[in-house]
Amino acid sequence: MKEDFALGSNGKKRASGNLLYGVAALLLIVLGWQCIAWSVSWWRGVSFPTPFETGWKLVKMLAGEPLLGYSIYLHTLSSMGRWLGGFSIAVFSGALIGMAAGRWRTFERLTMPSVQVLQLIPGLAWIPVAILLFGIGDGATLFMIAVTAFAPIAINVAGGVKRVDEMYIRAARMLGLNNRMLFRSVLLPGALPHILSGLRVGLGSSWRVLVAAEMVVGRGTGLGYAIIQSRWTLDFAKAFVCIAIICGIGLIMERVIFIPLEKRTLELWGLKREV
Repeated sequence: MKEDFALGSNGKKRASGNLLYGVAALLLIVLGWQCIAWSVSWWRGVSFPTPFETGWKLVKMLAGEPLLGYSIYLHTLSSMGRWLGGFSIAVFSGALIGMAAGRWRTFERLTMPSVQVLQLIPGLAWIPVAILLFGIGDGATLFMIAVTAFAPIAINVAGGVKRVDEMYIRAARMLGLNNRMLFRSVLLPGALPHILSGLRVGLGSSWRVLVAAEMVVGRGTGLGYAIIQSRWTLDFAKAFVCIAIICGIGLIMERVIFIPLEKRTLELWGLKREV
């Protein structure tokens, strides 16, 4: 009982400490942003949106002020939809190729060199290929997201499957498990830490390339498209609002969704995170 109380107390202290550090880090960012805004206005004589101006613009946009003829909600949903489509393609294809490469040596030797090469190519370098294949529009954006996230997912899944102890696989075979049961009961839990690592890397890469793709091959809606179009209207406060939303969504996906999901999944399978 005393141990449980002590653990609970330590957990609350840790949570309070994390909250204080988070607030301090946020204040530091805001202070640095404000100093940069003052410096640019003094040095170059141009208006640089401050944190307050950006926050107030965000409130007005959330209340209905249009951005390029559409609401900020539509721009955000358009970006999220494109990212979700491209990332889903990458997860499905990367997991499939990674599982096969980790399980069969011949398949690995035939396919993984190409996957390694794909990982070396920056997301923006795919722009001319995307335009040639799909033209300007959502197809090109989905392609860039999928091809950027595919390589880290496939490589991590293959690495995780290869690290599963062969003794467990032989024992499963002796117990009569077929390929589907072997995958579900042995390979998937054994490779889970690597799979989650691959998904996190792929998520970050695909989210970054989404914004860049919308800037170059986007059309009509999307946060990246809205940011690049602000150069014509000189409404940089709205561009800063879009950047803030991009940061917020990235933080939510990483801190609020993915890390708790990863922790819960590892606990469920009785695994520990590899460092």
